Amino acid sequence: QVQLVESGGGLVQAGGSLRLSCAASGQTFSSYAMGWFRQAPGKERDFVAAINRSGGSTVYADSVKGRFAISRDNAKSTVYLQMNNLKPEDTAVYYCAADGAWLPSRRGTAYDYWGQGTQVTVSS
Repeated sequence: QVQLVESGGGLVQAGGSLRLSCAASGQTFSSYAMGWFRQAPGKERDFVAAINRSGGSTVYADSVKGRFAISRDNAKSTVYLQMNNLKPEDTAVYYCAADGAWLPSRRGTAYDYWGQGTQVTVSS
């Protein structure tokens, strides 16, 4: 079992920045690839970014590429999502998730554990 707790969400103006954190506990954090997903009201959950176990490989959704950066600190059992140049369309609940595979995946069904989510609201 892996427990995931997100933090760092909030209200920000368009063009601003936020950094989300996801703290893991339970199993060995470095045994999991990690991902961030988001879900806006009335929409499906979408992939945002993912990182492999060591942090050496990352993948991004086209909509956030160049603006968001995923990273991890295995010593702190934490994964981060740095979000810059935020847009109103980035407004959503953001979830982190853990996948027992080595490589990062864009598929939500690949992930075994999920956090409770943190709200990000970007005003225009």
